[in-house]
Amino acid sequence: MEIILIIIYLCIGLIAGLMSGVFGIGGGSVRIPLLNLAGLPLITAFGINLFVIPFSSLVGAVIHRKNIDRKIAVYVIIGGTLGSITGAFLVGLISNIVLAILFVITAIITVVAIYLDRIAPVLSEKINPNRYNIIGFSFFLNLITGMRGGSGGSLFPPFLRAMKLDIHKAIATSLFVTIFTATFAISIYWYRGNIIWLPALSVLVGSIIGARTGSRISLKTKPKWLEIGLSVLIIILAFLTVYKTL
Repeated sequence: MEIILIIIYLCIGLIAGLMSGVFGIGGGSVRIPLLNLAGLPLITAFGINLFVIPFSSLVGAVIHRKNIDRKIAVYVIIGGTLGSITGAFLVGLISNIVLAILFVITAIITVVAIYLDRIAPVLSEKINPNRYNIIGFSFFLNLITGMRGGSGGSLFPPFLRAMKLDIHKAIATSLFVTIFTATFAISIYWYRGNIIWLPALSVLVGSIIGARTGSRISLKTKPKWLEIGLSVLIIILAFLTVYKTL
């Protein structure tokens, strides 16, 4: 029975890691519901997800390293880390349905941001990606995802796309940033004893393999298909969040 569970956890990690590598997301939107479905308490799924993210994101970031925008990454790390820590402390204080609705609204806005320069070029031109905007929005995105055990990775690529980065740079920078935003939040779950090591290590191995494979696929994929795939993935995950909450 234990071997079967290990295989299940490996597969969960593999799927989430693949999505992480291809689209530059943290993978929590995939890992958390699947771990919960596999029988782990939601708070444990949150902790394991955050434990895995720095390692899988590091693998992806190394492969994408030439596309990382380090200047913008610094500001996203500052705002995102503060948001992650605050969100981790607030876990359980806001109802799941309110969080799900907030996540859906934010997801829709961030997906629109991917295509903003095409559907509303005048508005896109007015966006000023200065340090204050980047830190503020990064904090807000991570506050919402942090209360759901995430690192902000699922929303960072479209947000960075709106900040005038092309999709390959947005994905690379997101992977780099989530290494830090997840790491600081882990300590809170670790201190509370929410991390169970057998599933955590099994998911970690699967996620690293998936992230490596997904990152190589991403580099060879045309920007148009990455944008479409990322948009569809975010919307599906957002509405699955609402469905699961209901």
